[in-house]
Amino acid sequence: MTKNKVDIHWLNEPEDHDYPAAASYLSLIYDEDFVKAKVAQLKLASVSQFKAKDIFRASSLSLLGVSNSHVAKDQQKIESGRAISPLLLVRDSTQGRVIIADGYHRLCAIYFFDEDAVIPCKIV
Repeated sequence: MTKNKVDIHWLNEPEDHDYPAAASYLSLIYDEDFVKAKVAQLKLASVSQFKAKDIFRASSLSLLGVSNSHVAKDQQKIESGRAISPLLLVRDSTQGRVIIADGYHRLCAIYFFDEDAVIPCKIV
């Protein structure tokens, strides 16, 4: 069940620290050359928009609850009106899904407020 909708404020671009975080996560799955190429592509990509529920479906990930401290922290940011970063996504055509390279906790926090929220993302 979702809470009452709130206005979610977005930064125009991901924060500088989001790219190393994406690289760290991706390096668990892919080799170094692939990761470097994808992070470079993400930096150059324009921002697209997708609904929260569609990103979850495409990623095949489970929704983390409010008991997760990172989700709770992001929910507090949203409730206080602070702008949050767009998500960084990588298409994995071999597995037929989207990898959330950075922003999984933000996505979970947003979904709690509005599963139909339109989320800015960079996707490659």
